Order: sequence, then C-alpha cells, then structure tokens
Amino acid sequence: MKKYAYAWLTLGFFAVSFGMHWLFGWFAYADEVASEGQAAAVTPWLVEMSRDTFENWQSEFLQLLWQVVGLAYFLYVGSPASKENDDRLEAKVDALLELVGQQRGAALIEEIDRTHLRRDGHAPIHRHPPYDQAGDLGAS
Repeated sequence: MKKYAYAWLTLGFFAVSFGMHWLFGWFAYADEVASEGQAAAVTPWLVEMSRDTFENWQSEFLQLLWQVVGLAYFLYVGSPASKENDDRLEAKVDALLELVGQQRGAALIEEIDRTHLRRDGHAPIHRHPPYDQAGDLGAS
C-alpha cells in the first residue's frame, strides 16, 4: 500500500475535485436556469457538464497525463533514450567490483541486488559467476 501512496493520493484528489466540479456545476446550472424562469432539468445539465468536463480534460488532463504517465512508462520499459545509459553504467560498476574484489565483488553485487529489490533486471551484458543451489558462490 505504501508503494502506491502517491497514486492513491492522486486518485483521491481527482475524485474530490471531479465531484466538486460536478456539484458546483449543478449549482451554477440551477442558478442560471432559475434566473431565466425555468426549472432545472438533469438531462441538459448532464450534456453541459459533460461538454465542459471533456473540454477541460482535452486541454489539461490528457496533455498532463500523456507527459507524466507516457514518459514514466517509456522510462520503465527502457526506451533507448531513457535506460541505455543506466544499464551501461551499472554494468561498468559491476565489472569494476568483480575485477577489483573478485569473488567478494560478485557477492557484493548479489547482496546489493537483493537488498535493493532488484530482480532479474540487469542488462544482458551483466554476468555473474556460477552459484550453487543455496545461492552461495560455488567453485565449479
């Protein structure tokens, strides 16, 4: 739940602001038609509110959604513009650890991966020495 706190807060802000938009839209609509001497009806209000909502979404929400979610998605899937340098840098650091620390360097890499929740996410160039069934460095 804590991992998704930002998403839950954003969803909460969205739900509250959406509800308030429609509630105050009803008050404004009812006031407007009352000033013209008519009774407020739900169907014309729904049409007007839907139009206003989609205009706002088109100009603001969808643009921001694409920028934030779209860019975050492409960063996550590892588009060449976003991930290539990170994998290359990580592979170089891992190679240095293995070169300088030899077996202890490989064990450090494994420990860092485990403690930082990294699961099978290394670049293809990343190589580990063989491990035995218990996950310890094995002498093959």
